[in-house]
Order: sequence, then C-alpha cells, then structure tokens
Amino acid sequence: MATSHPDAHSGGFSPEKIGGVLLAAGAIAALLLANGPFDVYYRTLLETRGQISIGELGIEKPLLLWINDGLMAVFFFLVGLEIKREVVEGELSRLGQVVLPAVAALGGMAVPALVFSQVTAGDPAAMHGWAIPSATDIAFALGVLSLFGRRVPPALKVFLLSVAILDDLGAIVVIALFYTSQLSQLSMTLAGGALALLILMNNNGVTRITPYLLVGFFMWSFVLKSGVHATLAGVLLALCIPLRDRAGQRSPVASLERELQPWVTLFIVPVFAFANAGVPLQGVTLATLMEPVTLGVALGLFLGKQVGIFGASLLVIRLGIARLPTGTTWGQLYGMSLLCGIGFTMSLFITTLAWPPGSLYIDQARLGILLGTGLSTVAGLIVLSRVLPAANSSHP
Repeated sequence: MATSHPDAHSGGFSPEKIGGVLLAAGAIAALLLANGPFDVYYRTLLETRGQISIGELGIEKPLLLWINDGLMAVFFFLVGLEIKREVVEGELSRLGQVVLPAVAALGGMAVPALVFSQVTAGDPAAMHGWAIPSATDIAFALGVLSLFGRRVPPALKVFLLSVAILDDLGAIVVIALFYTSQLSQLSMTLAGGALALLILMNNNGVTRITPYLLVGFFMWSFVLKSGVHATLAGVLLALCIPLRDRAGQRSPVASLERELQPWVTLFIVPVFAFANAGVPLQGVTLATLMEPVTLGVALGLFLGKQVGIFGASLLVIRLGIARLPTGTTWGQLYGMSLLCGIGFTMSLFITTLAWPPGSLYIDQARLGILLGTGLSTVAGLIVLSRVLPAANSSHP
C-alpha cells in the first residue's frame, strides 16, 4: 500500500503509526463485537443492503461487499499509483536496485503458498486459499517498523517498501488469474472499451483528473458485473493516470497519492479490518487451531514469509547478484523478513475471494491470519529491538 517516503515521519505520530493503531483498533473492535452480546447487531450491520442505480441500471449489495468491492477498489487504486511511480521513476526504476527486493518478494510469495499447500494437501476445496499467506500488509508492517523511529536504517525501510510493492503487484496478478468467477462477455467488452478510452486520454495528453475518475467509475461498474474482481479496475485506472503534466512539472500521480493516502490509511483500511476481522472465537480449542486451513495460513505467514524472503535474499547476495542494503546487517534483514509475515489486510481480502460466503474455511483462514500476523509482529519486534542500533547511536 502506498506510504510516505521512508525517511519522512521518523518520529512522533507518523501516518504509519496512526494507521497501524487504527487498523489494530478496527480488528480488535470486530473481534469484540463478533464474540460479545452485540454480535447480532454487528452481523446485521454488515448485511445491511445498499443500492446505486441510474434508471433501470443498478448495483445492490450488502455493506460488507460495498466495503470489499468498493472501498477496496480505492485501496488498490492507491497501490497502482505507487507501483507506477516507483517503477517509472522511483526505487524500482533501476535494475540494480530492483533485483534484491524482486527476488525477496518472489520467495516471500512462493514459500508461504508452498507451506499452505503442503498442510492442506488432500482437500481440494481448502487449497483454494493457497494465496492467502503470500501477501504482506505494508501499512501494518511499516507501522510496526516505525515504532523504532530513527533507529531504523533508511535503506531497510526502502527495502521493506520495495518488497511490499512488488508483493502487492504479485497479489494483483494472482487475483486476476486465479480468483475470478464466470465471465460476462458483454461486461468485459464494456470494461475493455472504458480502458481503451482511458489509454486514449493518456496518449492524447489529458492531465485533468476528473475525466479519468469518471470513466474509471464506469469501468469499475462493468468490471464488477463481469466476474473479474472489481478492485482490479482500481489498478488499471491508476496505471492510466499521467505521471507528468505536459510541462513536465506537476505529477497527477503524486498529487492523487497525497490526497488519497490519508483516506486509505486512516479510514478505508481500518473499516475493512472492522468488517472482515470479526472471527467467532467461541469454542476455539487446540483442535480448532490444528485445522489444516488455520494451520496452513498461520505457518505460511510466520514461517513461510521469513524463510522465503530471508532465504531468497541470502541466496542472491551470497551469489554476488545483489548486495545487502546500505547500512544494514543480516540480523536487521531477518527482523524485517519477520515483519513481512504481517499479512493482515491483503490476506483477509484474498480470503473473501477464495471461498463462497458462509464457508467454514473463511473463519478458519481468518483465525490463521490473526495467529500468523500476531506471531510475526511479536517475533519481529523482539528481533529488531536486539539488532537495531541503540537510540543514542541512531541514524540521522
């Protein structure tokens, strides 16, 4: 997810810290409501239906799906903006700098998926969730990392941010390829027409944002009806936003990032957590925690992520293909790899796509996400507190 520059907000109440606190607060509130006397009101709220209609055409969904299909499209729009900026002119624009985070991100997606698949082998329905532990929650991870303030080497933050951006890109590809339902040819054609119009506007030098957002809204509606998940429309729209105006001075992409980031970090992501983290814990026992989906997700996030990211990084550095980020140590790289096991937002989102509503696997996966994220957070904090320099010798 898009974040501020890694050198910014190194102390005080940074957006990462506030966003992380609100994200945790949303998840805790959901858990309390789902397991207390007000659980029926919590469920009723999420099932409340709303409708947008123009004449005979309309979209009607419960509040939960408006959040997951609508608000999360804005989340993915912001992710797409950051991916475009970083790839074209940022940290991912130079081949020498992209090798290490790219290999680390690939390992950090492949190993957790392998762990989950091994644990759930023999249950084809359960294996639909193979991508759940492959995702890193950049907002949460950066929020935890920011607790150390100036003790964190800038290069370590840049590396975490780069890995997470590439991780998000991989998750987008996975969702597009593996988590789509039956496709509507008409809706796909209309969505393709809207995308073609966006590309035409970009090629003809249109730099005003309003026309892009208007066409993008219609593209989102068509994609929603097509069977492809609607959030992908947010990514496609972001990639069509001009990086620079005609004079090369103003960046529409950067302007949109600045305007959207507070809304996404402080509102959309916490609301998503509130709507999706309400796991019923009544009757949870050791046997429940040993359910293949729960165990597969938890182990995938906690073990798979650290092994995949640190192992892949170790390999390419030892082979001389890449170098350890400037000013960092192996211990710090390992601590950061642990934080990448925080898979909260994106993992919860993929869970909503892996199985139909009401499936027992959904609550099992959510429980696994809470366990894996919690273990990764605690372990990452412990390791980093030991390997980061003391506050009086911190980086400037």
